[in-house]
Amino acid sequence: MADCLIIIPTYNEILNIEAIIRKSLSLSENFNILVVDDNSPDGTAAKVKELQIEYKDRIFILEREGKLGLGTAYIAGFNWALSKHYDYIFEMDADFSHNPEDLVRLYHACSIDGADLAIGSRYISGVNVVNWPIGRVIMSYYASSYVRFVSGMKVMDTTAGFKCYRRKVLETIDFDRIRFKGYAFQIEMKFTAYKYKFNIVEVPIIFTDRKRGKSKMSGGIFNEALWGVIFMKWKSFFRSYKLTEK
Repeated sequence: MADCLIIIPTYNEILNIEAIIRKSLSLSENFNILVVDDNSPDGTAAKVKELQIEYKDRIFILEREGKLGLGTAYIAGFNWALSKHYDYIFEMDADFSHNPEDLVRLYHACSIDGADLAIGSRYISGVNVVNWPIGRVIMSYYASSYVRFVSGMKVMDTTAGFKCYRRKVLETIDFDRIRFKGYAFQIEMKFTAYKYKFNIVEVPIIFTDRKRGKSKMSGGIFNEALWGVIFMKWKSFFRSYKLTEK
């Protein structure tokens, strides 16, 4: 059985899902894929099931009743991955903003170089973003700076959603205490791993905005991050982050 699982949350990704799956499963490492679909009306889940026939025992799907939030999609995927005893669990978008070829680099950062959490980082070696309007680039970059200032994390790309976790990180984090459901979920997961003193590294990537399909970003996402980060930091003063043996 493969020891690597890529979790891909989807909502209306019929234009991208087949290509991202085929590319990911063509890589040199033996990756499996779990799609967590939030009842996409465009047939995303049906396409995944069609591909399951071709890629037997390499593609899996969790179907949910509706749009329940990015964070809950990943937590459902994490719990599934842990129950199936995967050692390396990845987060990746379906829209090719994350280059699947970088999965191998993230995997090696953990499996060979010893990272507990490897982040595909847009900002660790300058600003590596393609096809975003300059306003969005500036907002994203300074959002990360703001999160870094408030949280104390030494992470350049605090909002990144392209990651590889060692199993022990996800076993340690109590998902019931993860408050954020939207994109700020990415910040909270990194912050929690940081507080537990896991070894976090950033692997430079080039982020390319989606070419097909519709972005799920909204103003509410940034409001969640703006005010939620302060609350997250405040709550951390009243929590223990002591590792226990499992």
